[in-house]
Order: sequence, then C-alpha cells, then structure tokens
Amino acid sequence: MRMEGRAMRFVLSILLVMLFSSVSYGQSFGVNRTGRSPLDNRKSASDSRQPLADLRADRYDPNSLSNPYGAGSPYKSDGLMNPYSRYGSPYSNDSWRNPYATNPPKLSNGGELSTNRYRKDSISNPYGRFGSPYSPDSLSNPFGAGNPYSTKPIYVWPSRK
Repeated sequence: MRMEGRAMRFVLSILLVMLFSSVSYGQSFGVNRTGRSPLDNRKSASDSRQPLADLRADRYDPNSLSNPYGAGSPYKSDGLMNPYSRYGSPYSNDSWRNPYATNPPKLSNGGELSTNRYRKDSISNPYGRFGSPYSPDSLSNPFGAGNPYSTKPIYVWPSRK
C-alpha cells in the first residue's frame, strides 16, 4: 500500500509538470511588444527603405521570418526564404544565402545576415562581433542579443548600395 501511494504521487506530479509545461509552451512572448512594426507601413515589394522581416517576432506574426505564410514565405516576391528572389537566391549579390555576396541584408543591431564566415560583421563569423557566442551583440549569445525572451525586435533591412 505504501509503495502504491508513492507511485501515485509520482505519476500525479509528472502529469502536473506536463500540464503546466504545455500551458506555458503555448504562450506567445510577442504580445508584450510596444508600438507598431515598421513592416506594417510597407507600401510595395520594391520599397527598399522598409525592413524585409523581423527575426524576433513569434511564428504567428505576419512580419516574422519564422512565419511560413508571412515574411518567411518561400513565395514572397522579395522574401528572404524565396530561392528565386533578390534577397534569398544563392546567386544574388544581395542575398543572405550567397556566401560570396558583397551586399547582404543588414540587421537593425548593426550586423549582416550572411552565410559568409569571413565577413567582419556577418552573423556567421564565429570570431566576429555579431557571430561570436560570447559577444553581447551576437544572436548566438542567449544572454545577449540572442535572448529568446527579449521583446526588442531585430529587423532585417536591405543593404544600401
């Protein structure tokens, strides 16, 4: 009898942990944002003075890069995830996917969204300011700019020529 009571309490505690973790997992941290996004004022796809996407927004935000039906759509004409667009092509000089691009998109924190490991401000440079896991400006640092709980947006801007 005594062992069954302990087992029952253990099972109940596991179920409670599972219940609370599923409830907290469903929370969206994007609701704490203040103000409007500059992406909401975008007039046309060719307007290069507006940001392309928001890296930090939750996956339900239409301006989020992680939303496959919004800014992260592979069919968006100027999308970063469209392999045929100017900013998503592996061959374009303005693309983040081209490791040899000389004009990759910029981030609002000053870095470059680029797969080039040797560019000074690239987020892929493990020794640079924006790619090092020890730098406070790096998206790789979970205690700096890469903090998943931060509500400050990081926008991706087209590079200026």
